Amino acid sequence: MRGTLLAVTGLVLGGASLAGLVVSGALERSAVSSAVRTPLSAEQVKALAPRGAAIAAAADCYACHTARGGAPWAGGMPFETPFGTIHATNISPSPEGIGGWSRADFHRALRDGIAPGGRHLYPAMPYTSYRGMSEGDVDALYAYLTTRAPKPVANRPNTLPFPFDQRWTLAAWNLLNLPASVADPDPARSALWNRGRYVTEALGHCGECHTPRDITQGLRTRAALTGAVIEGLDAPDITPAGLRRMGFSPASLARFMGLGLSAQGSATHQMFDVVHFSTQHMERADLTAMAAYLFDRDAVEAEAPPALPPPAPVEAAVAARARATYDGLCAGCHGAKAEGIPHVSVALRGNASLRTASPSGFVRAVLAGLPAQSFPGGERMEAMPGFAVDLDDAAIADLANWMRAEWGGQAPAVRPNDIAAVRATLTARHAARE
Repeated sequence: MRGTLLAVTGLVLGGASLAGLVVSGALERSAVSSAVRTPLSAEQVKALAPRGAAIAAAADCYACHTARGGAPWAGGMPFETPFGTIHATNISPSPEGIGGWSRADFHRALRDGIAPGGRHLYPAMPYTSYRGMSEGDVDALYAYLTTRAPKPVANRPNTLPFPFDQRWTLAAWNLLNLPASVADPDPARSALWNRGRYVTEALGHCGECHTPRDITQGLRTRAALTGAVIEGLDAPDITPAGLRRMGFSPASLARFMGLGLSAQGSATHQMFDVVHFSTQHMERADLTAMAAYLFDRDAVEAEAPPALPPPAPVEAAVAARARATYDGLCAGCHGAKAEGIPHVSVALRGNASLRTASPSGFVRAVLAGLPAQSFPGGERMEAMPGFAVDLDDAAIADLANWMRAEWGGQAPAVRPNDIAAVRATLTARHAARE
């Protein structure tokens, strides 16, 4: 009994001590300088706003802070996390958004994850990456957003159970996962590589989707960009090895990021939103810098994409069943030899979805289909129907194994229960978006 009392007393005192540290701000490590306490003048805001539009595009702010069919910048987009659903907030200059926020308030929210009044933001807003943004770029973004039309739209409540609904606990999360310092340019690398690191890691926050997370949902930095699952979708490995596996060269990757289409296929799911709202609007020089950094190159020179791997062997019975399925359901749009049809469907021979380590992206497309999509330059791809009703798990496993082997060079390893696992993740929301 005495031991239990001591243990309870210790927990109470420990909790009180932690709460005291949080309230005092002792756990906080700010990346914001005192210089931003000086407000920007009206002339500075006017001059910075056009540059801020480019920063907003590179940082992909619109895609997250505008709900489907909602008012621009008014928030409401839901994000499913292991702890519940978080809704993006209103960032228009209205009272419900950032109206009344000072320059310093905006800097602290973007780089420290702390809103006015000391309210901690959930790291679904990628402040862990935005922490690396320069003071000038944050100012430009602030100028742009505060000159948008105010949208008086109330923020949607999050649906998080206790204790994840307690924002003060994020002070401890930040202590574990928020970088203590911002990386300086590497003098041993080229200006192109350093610019690419900044655009990729800070502005574009690519690691937020493509880096796996630990039990606290912090980024596993030692496995940076090696791929992750986000909202039930695979974000592929975009390390140099992962990109080569998908068939990219630095030049073809830069082109893909600008157009959303390449010999490796088309951007789909969340990546389509990235291209549509962000990368197609970026300067070509920044796309080239991103490609240089992701391929770990100091310069980008013309080179052919990696050769398509040779077909992998498949059991004759599996190939026969899969070929019959393909000819009956797929060849009409993708071609008998997987060559695709311009303006209708992508080629499947060499398609990145058939070459990645995980088949789940391909399987999800077969099950749920894909919407019609428009791309830069007037290009478009027609809608692909889903075949969840038409094909059972065994038939889709056969199809995935044969296509990945024949046109992606991947050894057959997909089992019916793998298909069942993907099928089980298809929520009504995912189906609507796809």
